[in-house]
Amino acid sequence: MMPPERKVIPIRPEPMAAAGTGEGARGVDGEMISLYASHEKIYPRSVSGLFSRWRWAMVVLTQLVFYGLPWLEWGQRQAVLFDLGARRFYIFSLVLYPQDFIYLTGLLVISALSLFLFTAVAGRLWCGYACPQTVYTEIFLWIEKRVEGDRSARMRRDAKPWSADWLWRKGAKHGLWLAVALWTGFTFVGYFTPVRELARESLQLSLSAWELFWTLFYGFATYGNAGFMREQVCKHMCPYARFQSAMFDRDTLIVTYDQARGEPRGARSRKADLAVLNLGSCVDCSLCVQVCPTGIDIRRGLQYECIGCGACADVCDTVMDKMGYARGLVKYTTENAMSRGWTRAQTLRHVLRPRILVYTSVLGAIVVAMLVSLSLRTPFKVDVVRDRGITARIVGAGRIENVYRLQLMNATESAQQYKLSVTGLPGLAISSEPLVAVDATQSRWVAVRVQLPPEGAAPGSHPIRFEIDSLDAGGHLSERSVFLVPQP
Repeated sequence: MMPPERKVIPIRPEPMAAAGTGEGARGVDGEMISLYASHEKIYPRSVSGLFSRWRWAMVVLTQLVFYGLPWLEWGQRQAVLFDLGARRFYIFSLVLYPQDFIYLTGLLVISALSLFLFTAVAGRLWCGYACPQTVYTEIFLWIEKRVEGDRSARMRRDAKPWSADWLWRKGAKHGLWLAVALWTGFTFVGYFTPVRELARESLQLSLSAWELFWTLFYGFATYGNAGFMREQVCKHMCPYARFQSAMFDRDTLIVTYDQARGEPRGARSRKADLAVLNLGSCVDCSLCVQVCPTGIDIRRGLQYECIGCGACADVCDTVMDKMGYARGLVKYTTENAMSRGWTRAQTLRHVLRPRILVYTSVLGAIVVAMLVSLSLRTPFKVDVVRDRGITARIVGAGRIENVYRLQLMNATESAQQYKLSVTGLPGLAISSEPLVAVDATQSRWVAVRVQLPPEGAAPGSHPIRFEIDSLDAGGHLSERSVFLVPQP
């Protein structure tokens, strides 16, 4: 007997929600399906341990340098000052001009290679310990804990309706955040405007428009990034998280969960026999998730959101100590070491691999070259410009004269005298004053008249060189130009 023919009745799904409503779409069964995962606020738990102490040491060190350098004096001036108006950059005993741009290029190359080297060795060390986003987030979290209490207290308070206690604590926290942020913006501007002058203008409410703008802008960026956006900056705005995998390999030290030792995870008493319960060392306390500043679970493996701060390793070691287990369930190690069961000594030996040695060699060579260049740097600069308003002309005794404008830049902390001479054609000489005085760390434009005897050269353009000697600090520069001889 043949089975009865089945009749297929098509079911028309419900139409999707209107675009832009943010509500998602309805499935065939009428269930609302969200197209976007809602962001849940992260309440990082405080943690103590080796990596936490290193992180706070870097917070203290970086902020002592950042906040302290503008107030440090060097001679009669600010030790570190980037004077954009005067186009001079003071870095302790160095006085740099825009013509010294090559040193900025070298500094950027050194920074990039250092980032590659540190990342290849031990992952996101910069992100976890020295990045301004991490540093200021740590400071803001410390303020938040002092004002509002620990993680559980903050979560309970935020879940309740507003109250007087809620208002004053939130107000005090944001007031302190704003104070730190504005002081940070003020300090940032203090690297470009003498900080004592900036402080006096601030007290007198006479800041210029640009000084006020950058103070507020940098302060607002600090307040928003460290107070509100926090992990969102690391996860969605920072490009480093996206291309870090290109610098990792299986011998890079990363924060890793020992899955073979930890699984299967589960709660148990301290006296429980793991063999009988068939459990690993992980007690599934979720503290590693609670202390993570980006809210990830390290037990799921390496994720791009991990900034390598080691907070999960610190808290896991604390739990292991309480349970009487060996430390290192979450630790800094490599993929090869984890899969092959290497000891610490074997792991560290494999860190010094060819890739690291190449990075180190190149970085060391560039650092040495830059230091040698700075030590051999001539303590003055010269620019030669032909005066286009005055072409070649005939002066007394039939001599041919060209006029040039020379900019002499004194890169020392004392006044200097410079002697000018010219070579390149027989009988060529400077007819104006050959000695020029320039004040300390200043520049000066001077008009220089150069004359050639009649019949000294054929009509046309002839290469010449200006020779400049420092009579006080020593040093010699030679600059090229051309001498024009008109047609008779």
